[in-house]
Amino acid sequence: MRKYAVCGVSKRANDMFIRPMIETFGGTSRLVALLDKDPKRFAVCKSTFPKVKEVPEYSEEEFENMILETKPDVVIVASRDDTHVDYILKALSHDLDVITEKPMTTTARDSRRVMEAEKSSKGKVTVTFNYRYSPYHMKIKELILSGKVGRVTSVDLNWYIDTYHGSSYFQRWNRMRDFSGGLSIHKSSHHFDLVNWWLDQKPVEVFAFGALNYYGPESEHNPLKEDGRHCQTCHVKHDCSYYTRWNSRSNSATVQDDHIDSDAKRKDGYTNYRPDQCIFDSEIEIEDTYTATVRYNKGALLSYSINFSLPYEGYRLTINGTKGRIETTEYHAPSRVPFPVPEQTIDYFPLFGSKETIHVVKQEGGHGGGDPVIQEDIFLGEEPNRGYPVLSGSEDGAYAVTTGEAVWRSVKEKKSINIEELLSLEADHLSRL
Repeated sequence: MRKYAVCGVSKRANDMFIRPMIETFGGTSRLVALLDKDPKRFAVCKSTFPKVKEVPEYSEEEFENMILETKPDVVIVASRDDTHVDYILKALSHDLDVITEKPMTTTARDSRRVMEAEKSSKGKVTVTFNYRYSPYHMKIKELILSGKVGRVTSVDLNWYIDTYHGSSYFQRWNRMRDFSGGLSIHKSSHHFDLVNWWLDQKPVEVFAFGALNYYGPESEHNPLKEDGRHCQTCHVKHDCSYYTRWNSRSNSATVQDDHIDSDAKRKDGYTNYRPDQCIFDSEIEIEDTYTATVRYNKGALLSYSINFSLPYEGYRLTINGTKGRIETTEYHAPSRVPFPVPEQTIDYFPLFGSKETIHVVKQEGGHGGGDPVIQEDIFLGEEPNRGYPVLSGSEDGAYAVTTGEAVWRSVKEKKSINIEELLSLEADHLSRL
């Protein structure tokens, strides 16, 4: 029986960790503590999961008391991105294992601090990159490992976020770089980790362009230049294309998403927290569009783009190698796609030969069926018969974060960014732009 303390009782904490701990892995796992700055989050958690009603609650200043009184074996970190590093370092100082949501940290410097702390601790850091666990992504990994594409030379990855999911980042704390690291870290680090894992290579250099095209006060979709509005009470909301696209006049329509809460829950919010801030506020300081080129240490090149305001959600991927090519296209959240969604397949093209179409066995669960599989690895240990590692550690988390930081720094500084220099301790003199 392993004892777990959860820092940050967020939607992700409830769905990704607490629910399976109670409903699936209760024979080997026990929740012994909850830590958060907002008491309402405790109430929501305990209302959702009555079995944890007696679990002790701690404020964010009571980490040391929590450890002393509940003696957990593992600390789960699912709080706001910028707070991850503090909880991780504190847990490692007590020689405790850590399971942290992505991104591991919001800066390359803090990622280095985590890796250094882990070296002198008996604790181990696990980063929950659940995209690795999608059956399609694991099949692509297996195709590369089998040698079917040969040595990988280039990857093209174009990621699309629709107007429902994309706008949510600009309604919440994510819109502040100090809190999220920007979307090239909060969101794109997921994608960079996926490519790093497929290639089994380390990123070396990044050059990127980016901009704020859809959100912020200068957006051509902004019905009125006036800061401080909230969707729920906004007097021009029916002139806002984003609002009217996803909200019926009677509030009878609901939208399903495995990343963010339902419409009704979002309107409730938490203490001093509004998840419906205006997407056209002038305080928004992050980008909503990126293109980037990444060079890897074994010669592969990545051409990456992401856009946070599109008519549908998903991605297009191609992987080219000396012996062949892999292609696949995914449409996420089919209920929000304005056209019939084709079945996802993986197409393999040998360099000299006929195309093969691979149909992958689908799995139930969030993130394309990846969540239940990573939960098994987290709570039961990695599957011993898989043949290749999937669960990621602090170095994986660090390279994903650093690549994301290199993207936004390249945008701001208009030059290529060296990953190792950014990740090194000597980079401490770099300040936020």
